[in-house]
Amino acid sequence: MLAQILTALVALIHLYILWLEMTQWAAPRGRKVFGTTAEFAEASKVLAANQGLYNGFLAAALIWALVAGLHGAGWQMGVYGLLCVVVAGLYGAATVSRRILMVQAVPAGLALLALLAGV
Repeated sequence: MLAQILTALVALIHLYILWLEMTQWAAPRGRKVFGTTAEFAEASKVLAANQGLYNGFLAAALIWALVAGLHGAGWQMGVYGLLCVVVAGLYGAATVSRRILMVQAVPAGLALLALLAGV
């Protein structure tokens, strides 16, 4: 049960990131969240939309795992999706902002631990 709740939370976080990067990147809200200038946001919005799409793929893997049930193939998809989020979060924290560690890697790591523990 805990694994389902945490996995759903990670999926929701990534759907939110998808929305921010694909639709709000150059808007005041997106610029505030990501700490960018209007000029940078406008010049990089296509890149951000592509990045948002990848965050959507992470969310899709986790939603697939939840729909399938976190056992059997659903368990495998959950482990895969959460590991991908942890790796992406660690890379983002190392290269972009430490805040990504708390927003992405830590929640996904907790969900992964719960999934592996079977709780």
